[in-house]
Amino acid sequence: MDTRWIEDFQSLAHTRSFSRSADERGVTQSALSKRIRALEQWVGADLIDRRGFPMALTPAGVVFSSAAATAMKALNDARAVLSRQDGERGMLRIAAGHTLAHAFLPRWLQAAGAGRVPLPASIKAANVHDSVLALTEGACDLLVCYHHPDLPVLVDPRQFDSLVVGTDVLLPACAPGRSGGPAFALPGAQAAPLPLLAYGRDSYFGRVVDYLTARAGPCALSAACESDMAEVLKGLAVAGMGVAWLPESSILPDLQAGRLVAAGGPAWALQLQVIVVRARDNGNAALAALWENWAAGN
Repeated sequence: MDTRWIEDFQSLAHTRSFSRSADERGVTQSALSKRIRALEQWVGADLIDRRGFPMALTPAGVVFSSAAATAMKALNDARAVLSRQDGERGMLRIAAGHTLAHAFLPRWLQAAGAGRVPLPASIKAANVHDSVLALTEGACDLLVCYHHPDLPVLVDPRQFDSLVVGTDVLLPACAPGRSGGPAFALPGAQAAPLPLLAYGRDSYFGRVVDYLTARAGPCALSAACESDMAEVLKGLAVAGMGVAWLPESSILPDLQAGRLVAAGGPAWALQLQVIVVRARDNGNAALAALWENWAAGN
């Protein structure tokens, strides 16, 4: 059972609206509905009466809502205690997307500790929604994520500061064909759509790809496989199973070795910023020193 299901249910119990709770939770209505169904299957009872408007809790839902609130408070209190212990040890708690945790953070941590005692850090790799949630709930000191002005990560600027610490490019890539060019060249043809190695609609990269394909113009793509993790899609692309939009930082060795080639020109790529975000009232001393260096341009 995923604790996010309980958080979804608590939101729904408050709003009594799938559309409002989907916006509040940063997911599609379809995804929210599936997670509520999964929770009901785990509980073994219907929690939501969907027959009326606004929707209501069933008697079982009322009982579970009270129990869930108590359980989540206990879990969050325990997490807060353990988080404070990390802070007291000087541990920097970092939440980052899977790609950044794999391709960016090792180099960044090495540079941050160059010539000094290595920076003690606790890293949680998660999707953007869960990483932002960890930051806003105080479960991490630092959020590292991708950002684009047209596709921002939404945090309250009155409570959180952000800095740009790097850049990356999301570009379409695929295995080479016999001639050495792309086996699947954009934009494709309606008679023979290109097999797309796609991200989930709720993922940040999924939003970026939707934005790019809408901006670049007509293209013919047919979903062949889906994953929220770029590393999974990269493996499928190298195996020749389709075209995937991938961060340049994670595929540079594959491009240099010829295992992957660009499937389209600059119009199909998008430069993204790598940003770090912290709460203004965060008291972690290690983070304060790093932030001062970043702000000074070091």
